[in-house]
Amino acid sequence: MTKIDASSPENVLPTPSHTVGPFYGYALPFRGGEDIAPLGHPDTVTVHGYVLDGEGAPLPDAFVELWGADPEGNVSTTDGSMRRDPASGGHLGRNGVEFTGWGRIQTDADGHWYARTLRPGARGDSAPYISACVFARGLLVHLFTRIYLPGDDAALAADPLLTRVGDRRGTLIAAEEGQGTYRFDIRLQGEGETVFLEFQ
Repeated sequence: MTKIDASSPENVLPTPSHTVGPFYGYALPFRGGEDIAPLGHPDTVTVHGYVLDGEGAPLPDAFVELWGADPEGNVSTTDGSMRRDPASGGHLGRNGVEFTGWGRIQTDADGHWYARTLRPGARGDSAPYISACVFARGLLVHLFTRIYLPGDDAALAADPLLTRVGDRRGTLIAAEEGQGTYRFDIRLQGEGETVFLEFQ
């Protein structure tokens, strides 16, 4: 009988991949993460949608982080989303007045997320967009994408990224639902997969 050294690399059988997490619920959610726009601001829009897996099933434990410029195209450098009380160390959240441009939203039991933010202005040669980062079960690395809001057809037609992705550009443009509301579903893989970006 021949003995095989199971610890040597050439004899170790591959193991099935394992889901990493999700362990987001402990420290990452924070009160008011979806309220990015200051209360009552006239340029407030609501962006919402679902995070979907490759089969089209909603993910109830994903996170969506958003960053966006203000209506003039300026990126905010204001602190505020994670403000702490200097005396107690407790979480204060936003002050409701200044625009930080950043928010973090956990999907609900139906895989739905929403955020109230300011409609972004254009920056450089890009059409106005909101940057999004997705964290979800089974993802070893979070995914980056953009959410373009309809309204300026000429800017969307000339945008360098939308031009580059060709017939998949529709996965980056939110659907207008009226009254300042836009729907943007994030499909992680499969048919209609959202275009994701890689930064180097």
